[in-house]
Amino acid sequence: MHPPRDRRAIVLIPIILAAAATRIIPHPWNFTAVGAMCLFGGAYFQRRWQAFLAPLMALLISDIILAATVYGFGSLRSVWMSYVLFAVTVLLGMTLRERVTFGRVAITAIGASVMFFLLSNFKVWLSGHGYPHTPVGLWACYVAALPYAQNMLLGILFYSGVLFGGWELLSQQWPSLRQPAPVAVRK
Repeated sequence: MHPPRDRRAIVLIPIILAAAATRIIPHPWNFTAVGAMCLFGGAYFQRRWQAFLAPLMALLISDIILAATVYGFGSLRSVWMSYVLFAVTVLLGMTLRERVTFGRVAITAIGASVMFFLLSNFKVWLSGHGYPHTPVGLWACYVAALPYAQNMLLGILFYSGVLFGGWELLSQQWPSLRQPAPVAVRK
């Protein structure tokens, strides 16, 4: 007997793909739905593997499209750290499961944005992208990244409102989305 189809996932996947598409349409630098998409996926996909796979595959698809049309395929060599940090963002989203509130989503979004800023720019500094390996060089790297961090923070907050708020509206219209579908246990 096959397990029942996960109706939530059928609704969630197009939402995740639409969120990833915000990277492809014109937008201010770093003002996209990617961080919010990872929080959202972590919070609402019932199965952990789906919570990671759907947002990260959507991110990969958008990266391939951007590489083919804008940046060139060489740009894909430097994105691994973003995938690690977005996977951690999915984990942060999982802390919201069954506990989604405006305040919790906002705090988690801010935390994810700060984590991404600190770790990704530390990696930039370590990689030697023109910053000396001194405390002053690290500080200069962080200061140079502030405009991008600001846009990422605004993007994750805005799109978290859109995704989590939109899900709330959808689940009011279709209450079956509110509770996760039961997972079939294999014997």
